[in-house]
Amino acid sequence: MKLNKVILLPLLLGFINTTFAQDTTGDYVEFNDRNNVVHGVYLGLTTHYGEIEDKDTFFTSLQVAYVANQQFEIGFVGTFFYSDQNIYRGLSMYDEDLIGAYGGLHLEPIFFSKNLVNLSFPVLIGAGGMGYIDDNYSDHDFDEQEFEDNAQAFFIVEPGINALFNISRYLQLEAGVKYRFSNKFNDARSFAPIKDINGFSAGIGVKVGIFNMGRNRYKKNI
Repeated sequence: MKLNKVILLPLLLGFINTTFAQDTTGDYVEFNDRNNVVHGVYLGLTTHYGEIEDKDTFFTSLQVAYVANQQFEIGFVGTFFYSDQNIYRGLSMYDEDLIGAYGGLHLEPIFFSKNLVNLSFPVLIGAGGMGYIDDNYSDHDFDEQEFEDNAQAFFIVEPGINALFNISRYLQLEAGVKYRFSNKFNDARSFAPIKDINGFSAGIGVKVGIFNMGRNRYKKNI
């Protein structure tokens, strides 16, 4: 009887210790996974080419955004554009081109974020302004007052689709297309008035920041 007790006691203690360790480890891992949030933030620069009223137009954008779990971005973006319109508006002896800028809220859901190449659907919702400038402005004085008097404000929505290339934890490249939806303009002074700035554009960009600053050290891949 005493021999049985001597053998049984170490076995019982070993079983209790193993069970407790497994439960503790399991609870810890479950808690860790449940609170695994990956944060990120970046500064991005993109350049696009498109057309307004069938004329060459160039876009440059700067954006800053927060990235949640490498699956959704929210931030702000500003875009400057120049369109080689070369139209006569009757206000000067020179043909004029279109310049403007717009900006607003940037939203971008991201799919396949754990892969080397991601797919995203960015959208910009905002407003801006546009005006005309002499196409030979480098040879003539810029009339700021005339530009302001003839400038027009507009609202814009710009959805798109991007391919994102994860180069490193700190660098991401993108390539994609967008489409601009703006309200109608009222420019009765032009012989060929600009009705809106709707249209496609395509381009490339770079994002620099930290895309997973909240990385979980208990998991190899996040």
